[in-house]
Amino acid sequence: MASKSFKGSRSSLSVSSDSAESHKPPLPPTVTFGRSTSSGRHVNYSRDDLDSELGSSDFMNYTVHIPPTPDNQPMDPSISQKVEEQYVSNSLFTGGFNSVTRAHLMDKVIESEANHPQMAGAKGSSCAIPGCDAKVMSDERGLDILPCECDFKICRDCYIDAVKTGGGICPGCKESYKNTDLGETAVDNNSRPLPLPLPPPGTMSKMERRLSLMKSTKSVLMRSQTGDFDHNRWLFETRGTYGYGNAIWPKDGNLGNGKNDEVVEPTELISKPWRPLTRKLKIPAAILSPYRLLIVLRVVVLALFLAWRVNHPNNDAIWLWGMSVVCEIWFAFSWLLDQLPKLCPINRATDLNVLKEKFETPSPNNPSGKSDLPGIDVFVSTADPEKEPPLVTANTILSILAADYPVEKLACYVSDDGGALLTFEAMAEAASFANIWVPFCRKHDIEPRNPESYFNLKRDPYKNKVKPDFVKDRRRVKREYDEFNVRINSLPDSIRRRSDAYHAREEIKAMKLRRQNRENEPVESVKIPKATWMADGTHWPGTWLNPATEHSRGDHAGIIQVMLKLPSDEPLHGTVDDRLIDLTDVDIRLPLLVYVSREKRPGYDHNKKAGAMNALVRASAIMSNGPFILNLDCDHYIYNSQAMREGMCFMMDRGGDRICYVQFPQRFEGIDPSDRYANHNTVFFDVNMRALDGLMGPVYVGTGCLFRRVALYGFDPPRSKEHHPGCCRSCCFFGRNKKHSSMAHTSEENHALRMGDSDDEEMNLSLLPKRFGNSTFLIDSIPVAEFQGRPLADHPAVKNGRPPGALTIPREILDASTVAEAISVISCWYEDKTEWGHRVGWIYGSVTEDVVTGYRMHNRGWKSVYCVTKRDAFRGTAPINLTDRLHQVLRWATGSVEIFFSRNNAFLASPRMKLLQRIAYLNVGIYPFTSIFLIVYCFLPALSLFSGQFIVQTLNVTFLTYLLTITVTLCLLAVLEIKWSGIDLEEWWRNEQFWLIGGTSAHLAAVLQGLLKVVAGIEISFTLTSKSAGDDVNDEFADLYVVKWTSLMIPPITIMMVNLIAIAVGFSRTIYSVIPQWSRLLGGVFFSFWVLAHLYPFAKGLMGRRGRTPTIVFVWSGLIAITISLLWVAINPPSGTNQIGGSFQFP
Repeated sequence: MASKSFKGSRSSLSVSSDSAESHKPPLPPTVTFGRSTSSGRHVNYSRDDLDSELGSSDFMNYTVHIPPTPDNQPMDPSISQKVEEQYVSNSLFTGGFNSVTRAHLMDKVIESEANHPQMAGAKGSSCAIPGCDAKVMSDERGLDILPCECDFKICRDCYIDAVKTGGGICPGCKESYKNTDLGETAVDNNSRPLPLPLPPPGTMSKMERRLSLMKSTKSVLMRSQTGDFDHNRWLFETRGTYGYGNAIWPKDGNLGNGKNDEVVEPTELISKPWRPLTRKLKIPAAILSPYRLLIVLRVVVLALFLAWRVNHPNNDAIWLWGMSVVCEIWFAFSWLLDQLPKLCPINRATDLNVLKEKFETPSPNNPSGKSDLPGIDVFVSTADPEKEPPLVTANTILSILAADYPVEKLACYVSDDGGALLTFEAMAEAASFANIWVPFCRKHDIEPRNPESYFNLKRDPYKNKVKPDFVKDRRRVKREYDEFNVRINSLPDSIRRRSDAYHAREEIKAMKLRRQNRENEPVESVKIPKATWMADGTHWPGTWLNPATEHSRGDHAGIIQVMLKLPSDEPLHGTVDDRLIDLTDVDIRLPLLVYVSREKRPGYDHNKKAGAMNALVRASAIMSNGPFILNLDCDHYIYNSQAMREGMCFMMDRGGDRICYVQFPQRFEGIDPSDRYANHNTVFFDVNMRALDGLMGPVYVGTGCLFRRVALYGFDPPRSKEHHPGCCRSCCFFGRNKKHSSMAHTSEENHALRMGDSDDEEMNLSLLPKRFGNSTFLIDSIPVAEFQGRPLADHPAVKNGRPPGALTIPREILDASTVAEAISVISCWYEDKTEWGHRVGWIYGSVTEDVVTGYRMHNRGWKSVYCVTKRDAFRGTAPINLTDRLHQVLRWATGSVEIFFSRNNAFLASPRMKLLQRIAYLNVGIYPFTSIFLIVYCFLPALSLFSGQFIVQTLNVTFLTYLLTITVTLCLLAVLEIKWSGIDLEEWWRNEQFWLIGGTSAHLAAVLQGLLKVVAGIEISFTLTSKSAGDDVNDEFADLYVVKWTSLMIPPITIMMVNLIAIAVGFSRTIYSVIPQWSRLLGGVFFSFWVLAHLYPFAKGLMGRRGRTPTIVFVWSGLIAITISLLWVAINPPSGTNQIGGSFQFP
């Protein structure tokens, strides 16, 4: 691999700014782009003079494009595109702030041979030019592309030289190249009709050659950057069609909103019966009506009970009564916040057959039946290969690549926030194994499409498999996966051995060089930095195994590697001989796969996962620009291959353009059968989230969420109107002429960026660089994503729709300038003085950035949808170890406390948010504070037993009646929730138990940490939750029994010991007293057992297994018991000296 940077040249790429600002002086050079090939030829990028200011001296607007110079004219477009595509897929792009962007041409990405033509490092034949060691261009099948009839093998660089400087003469036969030959070959291979003639690509700007887009004649943002022919304007503002079989245009040339908001539709669409993609399934009234009635009844009973408690104090123990009443009032308030949003639960269903009929069935609008579905960019985030094993991430990637979604519409981006070579090579190995795994899944309809999960299924793998060669194919693929597994697990040692070997070689070279320079002088040992080396024998630009300057976890360049290049537009069927299995009539194409590691430098706040997600949003907008984004954690894989289609049903249905995201429930594997620590969290995912779906939608939970890209950009939903006092929601676009009096009390973030319904409304161009940064590629991609994300305008009731067939146009291939632009937008400086993380993208400032991001969208008036599929959409792992689970809950609770003390508090929500949705978000920020009252209440039974008093004067009938009614209504509500949600009673009880465990440990610590951050400004840092299993490989649940001490365990241990001692003290006092007070004893003992029953899973977790309980647990238990005993003896000593301890005095 060779790379070199060059400055001062502008021969290849230039920088152009808006014509309106071109009179201003250029800025000094800051970033230069350069690349070189292994044969020594160089192509330079230059961003010497970034665009001049737009309204502010801090923001620049620039675009990188290839000028139509005479040098570029002779090359045939089809050849040049394949040349550029192959170059990009074999290059590792690096760069960042104040540094050169380099395209490192790589001979190989992994030690093994790349076996798929789409994969990075795929080798072709050697170039026949003497002295050139480059490889020949190849097509989708990996076959050589030979531009001359003589079949002379020539590489990309030599071909460019022959065309530009050699007069277009073939070095083999010495005759001129016939540029039409390759084009004819391409047409024959695709075997499809040619589109209508269009202007030659050489005369169009980059953005005009991108995906299909409706451009407005009145929108300055969507203008052609070069002033040349505008593809999309020709398509959408004339009666022509772009390609074969696109949108139907009525004779009057009008499709869309007519006068008085009336949608004008062609007769071809009106005559066909319209079917919805989704439907609501209401909860039966026989369940929901009693459920609501019980809520009202319990609210009334709680109010009467609290009033009775306040009016009947216990004068014998007023302190005990006062604490109990305060706690009970808070518990009632907390329960009300949790229960009110559950008044309107709903279920939803999708119809995948209708989706296929509308978007993938031949019709007058789409005669070829090519998919008209919008693109999806899938984000997978990982940060530490030690805590997030590469094999887990690789299996997640394989499940994405094998998903049942149009290959050409799917792109996968892997964010490696640690910049580790181990993750990089693991992804390359996954791309290589996908060559056989993905076609195997398509051929035999495999579920799930995570190979690790599939081969570990406990059921019969041959059930319902009808193809006779399935058994043979499965055995071969299983053998290949075992080898893949071994390669992944051996990568750490392989990288270390390789790096040591190269380091030793470099030291020997340095010693030889020093000896040559100092012939007779003694030579000292040479110390050079111990680098980490890639498979092609070059330094890894990311984090080294031995960290060094510019090669550590927080200090490394930005990296982008296209692991799998864009697939061909048409299906590519396999053959009998080209794979281990027969892939005849099986599409062997693979989706786009890109490795991204954003730049990190000291002194910058990189904002953890939220910053990594925003970097992926920008990079994907430039490279593929899918209008929808699916966000997955590295340990959450696609369990249902049609999950993305299910989510797309909501986005493409009538009114779907107002949905900001579709949240799927989280389902987990590897949880112990008893689910000791409520890891499945079914009460939240099946009760609370379904209930929120009946309001404005569920909260965003960080993974398994399908986003609308423009909603992440901070735009208002379509058809928003100005808020009028008294309405539930306000829908207005910022920037429209309106009165702000009704919005004066809201904070600035509530004024969302404007995206108007009609083309008459223009966006303020001067504010775009301030909001989105100075990349015009990124800014120009916004209306593309907005248009492609619209539902089909196939019914008069569908507003803001797009014409059918508009997304059947092939994607533009990736070129070097595009990837170089993507490098610039993932640099550490790009977000400076922009609104990324504040109003655009994932929101910063909280460890639970997911909840805040969803809250901001709902605050602008967007709606979300909860999609529960019949087969689980995604599955992941959860920590089954007690300590890891407590730390996970601590992070969530700390984020909630941060939300409560921030401007994201639901008290400050805009009027667009419905009341019950506001209450739900308010509960998210308040629930950790319940821990203060919960801990006090858990000590009250013990204090009651110690003192011989109770929270009430006597256990009279009124108190017991209230207590019984409250308990019975709670149980009945639980039964009805179980009925309409489908959860089990045991799951509900486990949730109640862990509510108390978490409330007395992690939630209290979260409140303290949150207060420290607000008051003292102490930042909170968290470590990643480990996804690795325990040490015992033979026991799937070995990690469950590992006891790791943490200070979070002290409060629950204290509560248990105090209550146990109190029960013993209470029994002893009552038995030996002259007049036993059994009522007070029973009351205290009952509530103590209530506390201990909830803490039983915690106590069981402390015991470990086979006597592995840490000594510190016994030490703390003994200390707590002794301390409590001494304190009680000092506070309430025995009356007579003849009793044990009667003469003891506390020092």
